[in-house]
Amino acid sequence: MNPITIAGIIFVIFLFAGIRIVFEYKRALKFRFGKYIKTLQPGFRWIIPIIETIQIVDIRVITINVISQEVMTEDNVPCSIDGVVFFKINDPEKAVLEVEEYRFAISQLSQAALRDVCGKVELDTILSKREEMGKNIKGIVEQETKEWGIEIIDVKIKDIQLPENMRRMMANQAEAERSRRARIILALAEEQAAGKLLEAGKLIDQSPSAIKLRLYQTLSNIAAEKNSTIIFPFPEEVLSRKPKETE
Repeated sequence: MNPITIAGIIFVIFLFAGIRIVFEYKRALKFRFGKYIKTLQPGFRWIIPIIETIQIVDIRVITINVISQEVMTEDNVPCSIDGVVFFKINDPEKAVLEVEEYRFAISQLSQAALRDVCGKVELDTILSKREEMGKNIKGIVEQETKEWGIEIIDVKIKDIQLPENMRRMMANQAEAERSRRARIILALAEEQAAGKLLEAGKLIDQSPSAIKLRLYQTLSNIAAEKNSTIIFPFPEEVLSRKPKETE
C-alpha cells in the first residue's frame, strides 16, 4: 500500500471522527484546547478531532426530585416533606461555565429552601396552602439560579409525612368535624320539615274539603292491610262543619 493511499485513509478517518449530530432539543458547547468557542445549534456539525471537544446540554424542561426533608414547623410539629422542581436551561453557556453540576446545585438549593420556608409556618398552613409554599420555594431557588441562565418553572410539594400520633389526632378531629356537620344538617332538615307541616296544617284548617281528602288518603293507606278494621269515632259530617269563632 503506497503512502498516498495510507494518507487518504487517515484523512477519511479524520473527517469521520469529527462528525457530530446535535438534536433539536439539545445544544452543544464547543471547546478548543479547553477554551469555550461557541454554542453549536441543532443539525450536522463537524469539529476538529482531538483539538476540539463538545459538551451537550439538554434545553427541555428537566425534573428533579427533592428528597424528603425533616422539618420542624413553627408550631413544633416534626414532619417529612418532599417535592419536585421543574426547570429549563435558557443559556447553555452560563449553565455549564458558571456552575459545576447545575442539577446537583439546584437540588441542594431546593432542599435548603424547602426546610427554610416550611420551618417558618404552622403545619395547618403547609397542609392547606401547598401551592403557596411551592411558590415561595420557587422564589428562593429562582433568585440564586437566574445568574446561571436557568429558569425555574415550578416547584411542587408532593408528600407530607406526619408522626403516627399526629395522624391519629387529625383523623379524630376530622371525624368530629364531620359529625358536627351531620348534626347541623339534620337539625336544619327537621326545622324545614316542621315549617312545612305547620303550613300544611294551616291550609287544612282553612278548608273542610282538604280535611276530607286527607282523611280519605289515610284510609287508603290503612286499607292496604286487608286485615285492618277501621272504626270512626265520629260521623263524617263533623269534618264539614266550620269551627265556631270565639268571641
